[in-house]
Order: sequence, then structure tokens, then C-alpha cells
Amino acid sequence: MGHLVLANLSELNRSPSPDAANSDRLHPDPMVSSPLVIIPAYNEARFVGETVRRVLAAGNYPVLVIDDGSADETREVALAAGALVASHPFNLGYGSALQTGYKYALDHDYEVLVQLDADGQHDPVWIGDLIAPVLSGRADLSIGSRFKKPSGYEMGAARSAGRRFFRLLLQWFGGPAIEDPTSGLQALSRRTFAFYTEDFFPFDFPDIDVLLLAHKRGFRIEEVPVEMGASPEGRTPMHTGLTTLYYPYKMLLSTFRNWRLG
Repeated sequence: MGHLVLANLSELNRSPSPDAANSDRLHPDPMVSSPLVIIPAYNEARFVGETVRRVLAAGNYPVLVIDDGSADETREVALAAGALVASHPFNLGYGSALQTGYKYALDHDYEVLVQLDADGQHDPVWIGDLIAPVLSGRADLSIGSRFKKPSGYEMGAARSAGRRFFRLLLQWFGGPAIEDPTSGLQALSRRTFAFYTEDFFPFDFPDIDVLLLAHKRGFRIEEVPVEMGASPEGRTPMHTGLTTLYYPYKMLLSTFRNWRLG
């Protein structure tokens, strides 16, 4: 899996495709402080264009959308909105899409990376607050938290119980006290996203298992209060059907494995 993603990245960098029109602003000088914003996307044509435009409006940040084998027009919509797009030939999983973004950031000398979801739930206006601890050297990983301060965000009963369970599980294994351990809105230092390109990184759901290993390896993790919207109506949730059973089972095993690895 890792070799396939890396090969696709190399092809992206060589190919004189329509993406190349946007590529100049994605090739910064080394040590640049402006972050690369990566957006993993799978069948997100309805939402990804507006998300890209909101990122550009928030700070004209360079944007890389990773189209994870979508069957819709995710790639075309993202390109039209002003993003560069890396496309997987078929669906590899959320974690694999993130790794493609991490490897691109490494190859193009970015020092800070921000990851957010394609559906618009993560508001790009918080990018400045999110990257501040990383740019100052205070943190290696900054997590946008819906629960660090009261924000009016509401979860369903099942998801709320799951969040509390995984927060306690993370601490039970010796990890940090994180109020929003499953938040996908994060800022990463170069040292962090370089670490995340290693083979331990899961192809599907990188959550508390990854946070635990990063903590045990000495990465400094900080939560930043943010506000988020609800997932838009009509969007298929990430955890549906058998995934609702697979996810906690897999997370328990991988968290235990990373506790042993650390």
C-alpha cells in the first residue's frame, strides 16, 4: 500500500497535467511558515469545492486535495476551486489519503501542515489559532478541539459515549488527556508528519492509537479550542454498517499494539 501511494505521488510531481497550473504556489522555499492544507476526500464532489474556497479565503493557504479513488467528480470540482489534486487509482482509505499528503509536504519542503475534512465541518478560520503552537515551537501536534471550551457543539448519545470511552482508554494506556481525541482538524510540524509516513500509520482510521504512539515517542500534543459545524445533511458518515463494530474492535487492538511498541 505504501509503495502504491508513493508511486502515485512521484507521478503527480512529474506529470504535466491540468494540476500543474496551480503547482507554483505549492512549491515553497524551505522553512516557509505558511502551512500546506491537505484535504482527504472520497466522493465529496458536493462539498469539496466550497471547502477549498473557504480555505483560500481564510488565508490563501496552498491546498492539496487527495482524491481517494472517488467515483464522482471530486477531482474536477477541487481543481476548479483552486486546489492541487493527487488522485489514488482506487479507494485506499482515509489514513492512506493523509499519508499521501504527508509525503507531498515532505517532498516539497513544508515545515507545517494542516489537515481538515472535505465536508465543511472544519472551519478554516481556525487555521491561524491551530498552527500557532506549532510555529512557536511549543507543540509538535495541535488538535482542534470541540470540547476544550464550551462551544455549543452537540454529539449524539452514541458518539458522545464513544468519545468519552476512547478519551479514557487513551489515558489508561498512558497517553495524554485529550478532550477531543477523534478530531480530524490538526496542525502538524514537519517532524510529526515525517513520523506519520512510517509503516505503523494505519490505512483506515488513525485516531487514539496514533496519538498514543506519538505521545510515547516524545511528541508534544496540545489542544486548541475551535468551533465546528455538524456534518452536512445527505453526507454518508464514516462509521456506518459493519464499520460501527469494526472501528472500536480495531482501535482497541491497534492502541494495545502501539502501547507495546512505545
